[in-house]
Amino acid sequence: MSEHIHVSVAWPYANGDLHIGHLAGAYLPADIFARYHRLKGNRVLMVSGSDTHGTPITVEADSKGLTPRQVFEHYHHRFLETQKEIGISYDLFTHTDTENHHRIAQDFFLHLHRAGYLYKEIQKQLYSTSEKRFLPDRYVEGTCPKCGYGEARGDQCDNCGSLLDATELIDPRSKIDGSKPEVRETEHFFFDLPAFSERLLAYLDDHAHHWRPNVVNFVRNFIQAGLKGRPVTRDIEWGIRVPLEGWNEKRIYVWFEAVMGYFTASVEWAHNIGEPEAWKDWWYNPDAKIYNFIGKDNIPFHTLFWPAELIGVERIYEDDETKRLTLPFDVPANEFMNVEGAQFSKSRSWAIWLPDILRRYQPDAIRYYVSVAMPETRDSDFSWDDFLHRTNDELVATWGNLVHRVLSFTYKHWDGRVPEPGELRAEDSKLIAEVEAGFERVGSLLEAVKLRAALNEAMGLARAVNGYLDRSPWFGVIKEDREAAAKTVYTALRAIDSIKTLLAPWLPFSSETLHRLLGHEGRLFGEQRMERFQEEESAHEALVYDNAKAEGRWAPSDLRPGQPLQAPKPLFQKLDDEVVAQERDRLGKPVEG
Repeated sequence: MSEHIHVSVAWPYANGDLHIGHLAGAYLPADIFARYHRLKGNRVLMVSGSDTHGTPITVEADSKGLTPRQVFEHYHHRFLETQKEIGISYDLFTHTDTENHHRIAQDFFLHLHRAGYLYKEIQKQLYSTSEKRFLPDRYVEGTCPKCGYGEARGDQCDNCGSLLDATELIDPRSKIDGSKPEVRETEHFFFDLPAFSERLLAYLDDHAHHWRPNVVNFVRNFIQAGLKGRPVTRDIEWGIRVPLEGWNEKRIYVWFEAVMGYFTASVEWAHNIGEPEAWKDWWYNPDAKIYNFIGKDNIPFHTLFWPAELIGVERIYEDDETKRLTLPFDVPANEFMNVEGAQFSKSRSWAIWLPDILRRYQPDAIRYYVSVAMPETRDSDFSWDDFLHRTNDELVATWGNLVHRVLSFTYKHWDGRVPEPGELRAEDSKLIAEVEAGFERVGSLLEAVKLRAALNEAMGLARAVNGYLDRSPWFGVIKEDREAAAKTVYTALRAIDSIKTLLAPWLPFSSETLHRLLGHEGRLFGEQRMERFQEEESAHEALVYDNAKAEGRWAPSDLRPGQPLQAPKPLFQKLDDEVVAQERDRLGKPVEG
């Protein structure tokens, strides 16, 4: 029986291009997971979008002399192109400045306000006398009071991960002109997070057994330290208006409304497909499983704040009093991926930007290496030397060469068709059984979001096929014992066909190509496209996925003797040793857009 799986993916700020850390932290893990569940036949809804509000956008706009809308529309379009090229298969990738998102975010605010979970409080904030305005958190930098890092932001320290209030910073300064701001009072609405303490602890206890230890420990310590109310409005011109009389000059805080995007995008997707109530199959289905794929810096927002918001609104847009909104089933947060031993730094151009790397390397090669080095339990490192060797020694030599030599030999000696093997030998049946057992082993690891281990398991089967061929007669005996060679080749083809499916969540492009080369009709996965959707007063671009042909293929090979093959071609490109020095030389230098 199929399951309802919701894959909620962190929303990137639309103030700069996507980099390798984004891919490793949230987008690639989510895509691997979603593709597996589609192959298994489950009903998957994978959504995300550009985070278009908040100070990261306005800071970039101010620095370039543009409007916030000009900035986010530029990068949103680049996000669409980049993620389509790297194969992130969203059912909908939208943004937070749609009319749909504004309306629903305001409805959430009003529901929480009526339920008594929002309260007013005078807040002390930093005010710039030179600019004559309150400084939003991202406009302030200073020394972190927790770890002493000298370039902490006004909302969070990137060094130790602590959530901060800008007034806590030591020696704060304006990012705009470097001036020292002063503390002034302003009134805002706060979210009464302490009111949810017991329910959040109960929620954590219900899920702790399948959450990653780093996530569980972080959340439990956060709650036990004592939850505090958190402001949900701010003094800024850009963002979603507060839907209360007398508050038109304030905006809803981006942390509060951006996480609602998982819900609002689901509603938008349902309207786009002409089934306005379809989103309820996930959000009001107690058997549905919602997974939030994020980086570790987003853990508190997705394990505490977002569940509290869902608990607080209870059953928005649903008349049945017995129903409650579905809370996240798992929050598989990844750690950070560094680059050549150093942390990502936009200011120092120490980054690997996705639009740039995609100009030179195959998307599956990038996906493979990032998966192998994925920071699931601790920070990891993107090393160009390791990228070269993993690509050449594993992706090309272990898998790509296996596929090409078997298909080429078959195409040449059996007139482009799968040979008739006759009765298989014990060693043939043993290999086929070993590979077919991989569907359960790899699938179980994918279910648990242990993506690196699952990939290692699948690649281990490719190595097993290479070992089988080294022990079996085929290449050198075609003239003396064609029947024995046919058994070996057929067995290898069956194994390759199955491993193709096992590797497909990580390597969708080459697996799709191999699927055709093996003579199968249709596609492993659906197709993705960019569309423009018209709302009441505006239109916006979005990435959508047609998964009509992507269901129910998580199964061993059904390759038939006599099945026609296509003319083989290499799946992957071997890399020259020179690329390591070339790529290292690019680090620290600005990349042309």
